[in-house]
Amino acid sequence: MFDLYIANKNYSSWSLRPWVLMTALEIPFNERLMPFEGGSGASHDTFLRFSPSGLVPCLVEVDGDVQAAVWDSLAIIEYLAECCDDVWPKARSARAWARSACAEMHSGFTALRQECPMNCGVRVRLNSLSNALKCDLSRLDALWQQGLERFDGPFLAGRAFGAVDAFFAPVAFRIQTFDLPLSDTSRDYVKRLLQVPALQAWYEQALAEPWREESHERDTLKSATLLRDLRTG
Repeated sequence: MFDLYIANKNYSSWSLRPWVLMTALEIPFNERLMPFEGGSGASHDTFLRFSPSGLVPCLVEVDGDVQAAVWDSLAIIEYLAECCDDVWPKARSARAWARSACAEMHSGFTALRQECPMNCGVRVRLNSLSNALKCDLSRLDALWQQGLERFDGPFLAGRAFGAVDAFFAPVAFRIQTFDLPLSDTSRDYVKRLLQVPALQAWYEQALAEPWREESHERDTLKSATLLRDLRTG
């Protein structure tokens, strides 16, 4: 049985990826939610109790007397693929593309991460778009359109929701929060992604969370104006 350690659903984009994939593919797991304890690094010592890196997400599997911990979102996805055939596309070309797109998301899109942090429960207006953010959005648009056109959609690597869609799920929430400019094709994909029941469940639970973490809130409004706060917790 798997234990999946995550942080706040409203903020933790890294936690969202394995959670939404496991939920969508009906891979059984116990959710272990550990709220952030403050600013950057403040939760590290607490998270070290279950995660070797002191970060989330962390997947722990107990099989008899053997316990295995996997502590990076991309590593977790690959680990799950060993026991679930639906994580990656079956076609080799689609699988290669999906793995490459996941790796690019995992290591790139720095401006998008820094200027538009995930904060599911609010709607804001950016005061301006930096050149770096414009470049990230242009690349995102091109990547998504390539996948949708090459593999005939409605998801990035074909007919079924999979790991590559899970990896871009936090981006869908960012686009919703910041109303980021993208092509109609990409915005339609965002709408489809946000309608996936697993993403809807995450979003509803994020809105109901009682926690507000000051550094995350501050980062959200660093170069943006708050329009609405939809959180109910």
